[in-house]
Amino acid sequence: MADWRIARDVLVLGGAAALAIISAVGVIYSVHTSRQMVSELQALQRDGERAQVQWGQLLLEKSTFGSYAFIEQTARAKLQMYVPSVQEIVVTGQ
Repeated sequence: MADWRIARDVLVLGGAAALAIISAVGVIYSVHTSRQMVSELQALQRDGERAQVQWGQLLLEKSTFGSYAFIEQTARAKLQMYVPSVQEIVVTGQ
């Protein structure tokens, strides 16, 4: 009878030890996965911040290229265009 109880106690203790090891491995895996996800999240946040900066620069560039002063300056410099004088304006079709 005592041998049976000892065997049962050893079996229970071994099962508890196995469950503790399995639980520890689960915790280790969970922490590892969590750290990987946090690292990936931080990388994605950095990418998002870079995209925001680039978006701001593109908006600034758009407003610069769309301004009347820039368009007039470009027309004068590259196309040799100018604002006509009153004598050069011709009205047609009336």
